[in-house]
Amino acid sequence: MSNMATIAVAEDDRAIRVALTNLLELEGYTVVAFADGQAASDWIHTVEPKLANGESGTVGAPDLMIFDVMMPFLDGLTLCRRLRAKGVLTPILMVTARTETLDRVSGLDAGADAYIAKPFEPDELLANVRALLRRVAMHTDVSSILSVGDLRIDEAARRAWRANRELDLTKTEFDLLMMLARNAGMVVTHTSIYETVWQYDFGPDSKTLQVYISYLRRKLDGPGEAALLHTVRGVGYSLRAS
Repeated sequence: MSNMATIAVAEDDRAIRVALTNLLELEGYTVVAFADGQAASDWIHTVEPKLANGESGTVGAPDLMIFDVMMPFLDGLTLCRRLRAKGVLTPILMVTARTETLDRVSGLDAGADAYIAKPFEPDELLANVRALLRRVAMHTDVSSILSVGDLRIDEAARRAWRANRELDLTKTEFDLLMMLARNAGMVVTHTSIYETVWQYDFGPDSKTLQVYISYLRRKLDGPGEAALLHTVRGVGYSLRAS
């Protein structure tokens, strides 16, 4: 029975590529597999996925993309950055043997939605696939505009405005803002933010969240504008109008 979702896989290791394809097809997904990033890129642009400017994807466009980080001709991180720069909204799951924190952050900053390290358990990969596809389904045919005071966020277009000023946000900054906006008025814990935005808890000694909160505040609060992002010491952060 088909899951009615098409998944693009780019992995240069033939054994892993075949194993991924078989695993996903057994679950009912349609899989289009490539041995390098350039071949995947050429095909993705041919089928024209859904874009942030509102253009809908063509028939056969992938619903999810799985990229290895290290690939010939075009690596997964570069491919991810290029697709996001063109406004492609399709979820991207990065798969790699590189497990260091900086590698995870680099992958997510490049525009990936989730990150899984090799060797991975089949159930773990399938859980990530289902979660990313559910996220897409939840956003379909639902109003994507969120407002907090004079802040407006268009989730589908991945754009945000404070009053009449558009905010220039990175992928991670936007995801962080969205997570806080969905919980506007509530205090969101450090752990919840890490697990939702980064899919990884870097631990109590990490400064990653603090750094991104600082970046976000600089872009949110213009001259004379009241603070929207508030710190609750020892607990987390809250997005709320004064």
